[in-house]
Amino acid sequence: MAKKIVKKTVVKKTVKSKSGEYKAAQITVLEGLDPVRRRPGMYIGSTGPSGLHHLLWEVVDNGIDEAMAGFANLIAITLLPDRMVEVFDNGRGIPVDIHKQAKVSALEVVMTKLHAGGKFGQGGYKVSGGLHGVGVSVVNALSIYMKAEVYREGKIWMQEYSLGKPKRKVKSAGKTKLNGTKMIFKPDEKVFGTMGFDWQTIIDHLRQQAYLTKGVKIKIFDERQEDDKKSYEFYFEGGIKSYVAHLNHNNAPKHENIFYVEKSIVPEKSNNNGQSEESDSQLLDKNPVQVEVALQYVDEYKESVYAFANNIFNPEGGMHIVGFRTALTRVLNNYARVKGILKEKEENLSGEDVREGLTAVVSVKVSEPQFEGQTKAKLGNPEVRTAVDNVFSEALLIYLEEHPRDAEAIIGKCLLSAQARKAAKTAREAIIRKGALEGMTLPGKLADCSSRDPKNSELFICEGDSAGGSSKQGRDRETQAILPLRGKILNVERARLDKMLANNEIKSLVIALGTNIGEQFELAKLRYDKIIIMTDADVDGSHIRTLLLTLFYRYFPELVRTGHIYIAHPPLYKLQKGREFKYVYNDEEKKKALAGFMGQKQENIAGETAMPAAAATVDETGVGEKVAGVNIQRYKGLGEMNSNELWETTMDPARRLMSQVTIEQVEKADEVFEMLMGADVLPRKRFIQTHAKDVKNLDV
Repeated sequence: MAKKIVKKTVVKKTVKSKSGEYKAAQITVLEGLDPVRRRPGMYIGSTGPSGLHHLLWEVVDNGIDEAMAGFANLIAITLLPDRMVEVFDNGRGIPVDIHKQAKVSALEVVMTKLHAGGKFGQGGYKVSGGLHGVGVSVVNALSIYMKAEVYREGKIWMQEYSLGKPKRKVKSAGKTKLNGTKMIFKPDEKVFGTMGFDWQTIIDHLRQQAYLTKGVKIKIFDERQEDDKKSYEFYFEGGIKSYVAHLNHNNAPKHENIFYVEKSIVPEKSNNNGQSEESDSQLLDKNPVQVEVALQYVDEYKESVYAFANNIFNPEGGMHIVGFRTALTRVLNNYARVKGILKEKEENLSGEDVREGLTAVVSVKVSEPQFEGQTKAKLGNPEVRTAVDNVFSEALLIYLEEHPRDAEAIIGKCLLSAQARKAAKTAREAIIRKGALEGMTLPGKLADCSSRDPKNSELFICEGDSAGGSSKQGRDRETQAILPLRGKILNVERARLDKMLANNEIKSLVIALGTNIGEQFELAKLRYDKIIIMTDADVDGSHIRTLLLTLFYRYFPELVRTGHIYIAHPPLYKLQKGREFKYVYNDEEKKKALAGFMGQKQENIAGETAMPAAAATVDETGVGEKVAGVNIQRYKGLGEMNSNELWETTMDPARRLMSQVTIEQVEKADEVFEMLMGADVLPRKRFIQTHAKDVKNLDV
């Protein structure tokens, strides 16, 4: 959820021709898969852990596409020793006959050419997640070794590659009764370093894919270590209905039955005037949009809606979510009016009212998806909005009529949300009115920076007056602002907006940020480019940090998505011998530092207890220990550090260590916050029991 920020100095060198001319000779043409190796980030996002796992997703997606087309029901992934991976699907197998244009086997074309595959022409795939057709060829380009085996028409066909180039022609390798494709690849260490695939990341991703492709069996095997082999298997006949049940397993449902609908509908492609551009005969020839929706309300205040197009997660939603939300609000209001629950003079339920406590999955399958941006974060097909609206509204009305108890519980939940919304609006307006009366005065406890350029400004959120005092003295007053908080803020996971805004600490933070909150949130008004959570390196500090992260995740998600939230990492120890000193951030670093001070190898330094008893004593200050002449001071809080130490270790941009908070796995992050901060005690108890043995330096 957080990635470390490492400061690097980059020296750029410009190479010019002797004459400084700019002609055809200066134009570089990258052929084949060379562009991928030159700029891998353009194709897989990054060369970090997410990019490495993206290689696996690309290969697995080929099997998912076969399953969505109805030709495969098994996908097996095996993690092998030496950082190799094997992926098998029992689909049709990649064609191996000679390609007319390329004059080589179609398998070689797919593996070595960008934008080559069965996802562009007619008849290969009606629905596919691999829209751009670059998937497996990109994996090939970024792998030091890759082998493709195709089981097709009674024969095994095989070809091997290195860095995207075939070692030899496609050849027959025997007979078989199987159908399908097997890919084995080893990522290039020059691109990804020596990092390996993470078991839990793979499990989470493939579980989601199994929910989205009902009826497909996905098996995962970990055979990297002989003495620690493990396996997992997913199969969900209920599809996204089972997915919603999984998402809500830690929550109390408001109604018993999970709503579910699946239907294909021929879309009407509309022009800007909302009129169909095509005749009835043309519409009959169009590929239908498959709409699948599942939802359930729970006894919570947040909205959890997950959008997918062709099994690709769309974190920013898109037209399918617009159609879903429009239909949800309209149908619930109409039902409440017809049944007399909403009286004639009462105002309608708002979109915010009907989405509080909602868990939903909206999945569409589209023959020609139009994604906004390379990351496919948002679906842009306008006809999908109408398709989802029509399918969902019709099915939801039938569901409400057939399940009157569920309908009563849902409408009751929405009415309570409406009451809370009005109370929250009053509280929010009170904050705004107060700010206007005081000339938009910032909180008195805020020590603001003198710069008014948000791009150059930082806000440090720290705990307590003592830490706030040291921070204010040690900071760079030009660019760094300090906001000390008193005690632990309200747990917003268990509170509505009206109660939250009544909390003075949260109110101060909202005013300091300048963005407002909820539906009035405006990212453009953010007063600081970096919001840095700076808490003590103890249990209380971790709790406060979790409370703040919950606040940002639930009520300022755009700040997290756009990379404005950071976590500061203050040191845990200061080691000093004579005039030489060093700050370290954990016990492992302390061992290495001690070894360095004493001129010994690290394996001889297992900590203070490994030293002779006479060598380890409490130093004269009484705040640390002395090990063989090395003073070890343990910081229990930021307040114990003087302003110079705090600046040198935690606030100086040139030397500090901090992490940027990201949401790469939204569902997992949502589940963790819910477990740690929600009302249900049992999941939290299990988590503590499971991880208690991993906790070190526990202050009781």
